[in-house]
Amino acid sequence: MAVRVNPRRAHLLVSRVLGKHVPADPDVVRGAGMLLGRLVADRLAGVDSGVAAAGGDLLAAAVRGDSGAPASLVELTRWTTDRAPCDVLVLGYAETATGLGHLVADALDTDVLHSTRRPVGTTPFGTFEEVHSHATGHLLLPDDPGLFAGDRPVVLVDDELSTGATVMDTIRGIQAVAPRHRWVVASLVDLRTAEARVELDRFADSLGVQIDVVALATGVVDLPVDVLARGRKLVAQRLAGDDAPPSPDAGGPVAEVHTGSGIRDGGRHGFTPADRRAMESALPGIAAQVVGALGPVAGRVLVLGSEELVYLPVRVAGELSARGVDVVVSSTSRSPVLAVDDPGYAVRSVVRFPSHDRPADGPGPRFAYNVAPPVGVGAFAAAVLVVDDASRDWSDDPSALPSVLASVVDGPVVVVTVPSHRPTPEPLRGPTFGSYAPDEVGWLLTDLSHLSLEAPVEDRERAIQAGRAHYSESLPVEYQPGPAYLELFEQALAASASRLATAVGVVTEVVLAGRSRPPVLVSLARAGTPIGVLMRRWAALRRIDVPHLTVSIVRGRGLDPRALDHLAAHYDPADVVFVDGWTGKGAITRELSAAVRGAEREQARGFRPELAVVADPGGCTSLFGTREDFLIPSACLNSTVSGLVSRTVLRDDLVPPGGYHGAKFYRELAAQDVSGRFLDVVSSHFESVVDDVARNLAAPVDRAPTWAGWAAVEEVAQGFGITDLNLVKPGVGETTRVLLRRVPWKVLVRPDRTAELAHVLHLASDRGVEVETRPDMPFSCIGVIRPGGAT
Repeated sequence: MAVRVNPRRAHLLVSRVLGKHVPADPDVVRGAGMLLGRLVADRLAGVDSGVAAAGGDLLAAAVRGDSGAPASLVELTRWTTDRAPCDVLVLGYAETATGLGHLVADALDTDVLHSTRRPVGTTPFGTFEEVHSHATGHLLLPDDPGLFAGDRPVVLVDDELSTGATVMDTIRGIQAVAPRHRWVVASLVDLRTAEARVELDRFADSLGVQIDVVALATGVVDLPVDVLARGRKLVAQRLAGDDAPPSPDAGGPVAEVHTGSGIRDGGRHGFTPADRRAMESALPGIAAQVVGALGPVAGRVLVLGSEELVYLPVRVAGELSARGVDVVVSSTSRSPVLAVDDPGYAVRSVVRFPSHDRPADGPGPRFAYNVAPPVGVGAFAAAVLVVDDASRDWSDDPSALPSVLASVVDGPVVVVTVPSHRPTPEPLRGPTFGSYAPDEVGWLLTDLSHLSLEAPVEDRERAIQAGRAHYSESLPVEYQPGPAYLELFEQALAASASRLATAVGVVTEVVLAGRSRPPVLVSLARAGTPIGVLMRRWAALRRIDVPHLTVSIVRGRGLDPRALDHLAAHYDPADVVFVDGWTGKGAITRELSAAVRGAEREQARGFRPELAVVADPGGCTSLFGTREDFLIPSACLNSTVSGLVSRTVLRDDLVPPGGYHGAKFYRELAAQDVSGRFLDVVSSHFESVVDDVARNLAAPVDRAPTWAGWAAVEEVAQGFGITDLNLVKPGVGETTRVLLRRVPWKVLVRPDRTAELAHVLHLASDRGVEVETRPDMPFSCIGVIRPGGAT
């Protein structure tokens, strides 16, 4: 027993077989958990296989110190192919029983999910409360809600069953959304009173379900009526004068090991038998990396998991033990427990450190118990810390867990980082985000509308060109044109709507051609977004329902990898076609190609860097509507023609772990929004240009990329002595962007195209930018950003 620092419950039952508060032999932890799973199997089958008696004897021997008992217990209880898998869903409770739930599922070779206190931006399948816990709220966040489909039993796993209140709240919540007739509660120890047992039976009768309970041990905890008051008093006395933990001494070296992306870290979002096989295959390689990083170690090694990440550390510790390493396993906790250095007390030492995974409830202290050596006891020879990649960069922080851990062990600390599997958030849709209709586009973005991210254009330009900032880290102040410019937009829309409708029709037909099923249009936010909507509308004329989502791509940073994860999870990657408005020199085309090919090298899923555009004057793609450089009216404005959505933002301090790149929804500009009008005017011409589209498609066209735009940009840059090609922006669309968002220096125009460039000339005059004529350019115009960003 130990004393909690918790006003709702004073006592903590400390287990020697859980691997949570007391470092334990990994085979004891694993064997105890799988023995509990075998009891579940017997109860479900209505048989007594004898494993309870034999396993109980082995577990008792292991706890007494019999060196051969732990391995024998694992061998007795592990699932083997001669036993049929048990079709149940195992649900472990965070944080103490996450690993235990996994081990129960291991013995049954079935699916496991554990509750979590880490939201990831997806809608929970269910929630419930654990009223006595330090952190009461639990979330159920399965990747696949199909885990709860059908009537198969659910096995609820916890380390102790005290009143049954949490169990009843869980069953009540799940029955409301996924009812079933049978439940099993599996616990290391059942401490319910007779009254609590009767209450659970009555609860089952009221729902018309069967609830069985299995446990490795039963007992009763008899507490005085004033236990909470006495606990608070004891805690206050013991902690008086201990408000701040001492600064850690310098410890041994800290080494890093990364497991790669081939395995799931655990059951926060579901863990299937296939995931179990993948982890089994990966464990020898992880252990080999750890052994190599540890080097020769004389003495006992601690493997330390972190909060909900318990199962993988247990398995890593077991693999190290099989290689002859003297090892025990434990885990950190967010629950405060009173430590007293007394040989008869269960928690003799505590290591405190700040939270390291950006928790949803804010930063706070975390704890590792019985890790620092008590007085008169030797320290661990080394430690292996297992965390997921939600952990922050802590390399130089002496108060962070690796440094604190290094200060209490004699030798090195090896930090093993495993990628945290995160389900991708659902797309944002209008009218909650953006002014487009919800069926027109889904935004694979993080909503940053509540943040102030805008900076003056000149300040941004200087910082970007000086290398002090990346353009994606802030937003330009949205340029709000006056009445004269808006009239130019209306004139341009009226003049080019039919031409744009034709180009949309051509490129959509090229994309649809030869496909046995509809493509998935993935536009590049935000210039590609209205074009993606128009292509979707053209396909609808053909009675083809085409999904359309929009994603962020950032020059120099690549395509949002979480957006690719979402696409791979919900669609066939081979069906994905990326969409943008136009091409210039081809920088984004190259960025897209590099990002997709890099993602495929890391994990082959079938994505191809196919880019469809309405205008390809740069000669960068084979999927285009035209190669003429003409005005696409959506280039004339910013968010007010793009669903009131900003450019995308990429900053680690703003985007949550597992989240998409960010953007803002400018609701306050609704009165100036012409996004819907632009789409409606262009699509109103679709019926009238069907024949023109057919003629264009019938005409022979060389669709091979020429990259003519890149060569033209190099020539212009050389002529002005510019070494950074990103300062030269070719084409009507890119020149317009320069005048709206950047610090322009010059605008080059073809004299035979000036009649089509009224809006460019208006903006150049408005901003005092020099205009030069240049015949024989492949583009109608080219915008040049002022080097250095000076005004």
